[in-house]
Amino acid sequence: MDAGDSNNGDSFEDLSFWWVFFGMFYQLLKKRQSAIRYNSILTADDRVTEFLHGHWERIFNKTRMTRDCFVRISSIMEQTGRLTPSRAVSVEEQLMIFLFVVGHSASNRDAQETWQRSGSTISKYFGIVLEAIFNMSGEYIRPPDMNNVHHTIRYSNRFFPYFQGCVGAIDGTHVSACVGGKYYLVDSGYANRGCFLAPYRGTNYHLRDRRRLGGDRKKEQFNYRHASLRNAIERTFGIWKRRFPILRSMHQFPLDKQAMIPVACAVLHNFIRMDQLP
Repeated sequence: MDAGDSNNGDSFEDLSFWWVFFGMFYQLLKKRQSAIRYNSILTADDRVTEFLHGHWERIFNKTRMTRDCFVRISSIMEQTGRLTPSRAVSVEEQLMIFLFVVGHSASNRDAQETWQRSGSTISKYFGIVLEAIFNMSGEYIRPPDMNNVHHTIRYSNRFFPYFQGCVGAIDGTHVSACVGGKYYLVDSGYANRGCFLAPYRGTNYHLRDRRRLGGDRKKEQFNYRHASLRNAIERTFGIWKRRFPILRSMHQFPLDKQAMIPVACAVLHNFIRMDQLP
């Protein structure tokens, strides 16, 4: 090897050294920045403990469910293996991160500040919990009973027997299945066909206004009852969206996650309702 080859080898070794040096320096700087940023005196575990053992309103406001309900669902998910604790993040914290995001439409940055975790950690456990809850949909989301009339209709003089075939209401949603003799109530933006039962077009339903004259009273009465029943059903969707504001303002998640979030929120909503039953 001549002198030129030796000098080239030394230069390559020097360059490799500096690459390693700068890599180590960059990692050290990142850790230093994280230490400065996540410097709350309360760790994530401390916050979970505080919510679990503090005033009942605090955990309710943070997770949109009672303490007992939260403990039950976290226990079920851990015992069934749907969620497992990691070395640094407990199942309770994983679930709280997810509930905080969907229950407040919180950004990743908001969640970082609340839980004193990195953005990648927040994203990781949001995705893990989302998939775990989504996979519970078969247990907590069921189609309506096609063989029986719902009690809201059965025991109402306004709705029975006029809407005894109604199994739900649709507002901006499409379905691809139909059962003979059963139908969904829809607004006037839908065509009145197949499984859809729409109100009469061009007909009002202000029956309490006795001063109005004319009009088809039968059509008006039908539209009034139709709107009353549809609103009664759709109030459930209003409660659902108020409980999980992310449904009104979806974040820019990948499309597959956006499709899973409403299902996961429906699972949580039904779990909360079932937990409240005596």
